[in-house]
Amino acid sequence: MSESLSQGTRINKYLSEVGHCSRRAADALIEEGRITINGVVPKMGTRVQLGDVVAVDGVEVATSDQERIIIAYHKPVGIVCTTDRRREKDNIIDAIDFPTRIYPIGRLDKMSEGLIFLTNDGDIVNDILRARFGHEKEYHVTVNAPVTGEFLKKMSEGVPILDTVTLPCEVNATGPQSFKIILKQGLNRQIRRMCEELGYRVRRLKRVRIMNVELGDLPVGTYRHLDDPELRKLKALTREAKN
Repeated sequence: MSESLSQGTRINKYLSEVGHCSRRAADALIEEGRITINGVVPKMGTRVQLGDVVAVDGVEVATSDQERIIIAYHKPVGIVCTTDRRREKDNIIDAIDFPTRIYPIGRLDKMSEGLIFLTNDGDIVNDILRARFGHEKEYHVTVNAPVTGEFLKKMSEGVPILDTVTLPCEVNATGPQSFKIILKQGLNRQIRRMCEELGYRVRRLKRVRIMNVELGDLPVGTYRHLDDPELRKLKALTREAKN
């Protein structure tokens, strides 16, 4: 661990470093009382000491070195990007049925499909989430009305939603009622809210690229491991976003 053993490691950072989940997800687990340290439910900020036994939902967290995994998954419509298998029957963990513990990086709303990363590498989760206002995500969108030049202009210049104005972005028509959009931010249901603000309703939304990784022809409901060139480029892009 990067913090000294005498001080211990904050529980959320510990869970991230051993590849169990992101720090944000760990904070949620702590608030829900689902984590224990030596059988005791910790408070936010509690530190894990050498020899402590950490468990989530009663299952001890593995601390041994493990292979770092990051996969690209083609999420189907109707699947929720949550690891909470108790409360959400259509969760992404059961849907993908991966043989070891992984968790999603970011989200893709239930009615959308397309590319999402899942991993057991807490470091890369933190790097990508910290860079969420810098890396590109590309979407193909179908709406319920003709795509006009005025619509494309307003979408690209910024739309007022959620008490802010979206950042300028690249938007191009791909058909009479479809367009592609490249975002560098990740507001909640951003594209749907932008369209609704301009009087449109999204009929289909598909994420086809995250940073340098493309969905390509990956079938719906299947996954693939990122190859070495993709991983090297992905890590280089996250480093650039932090600088």
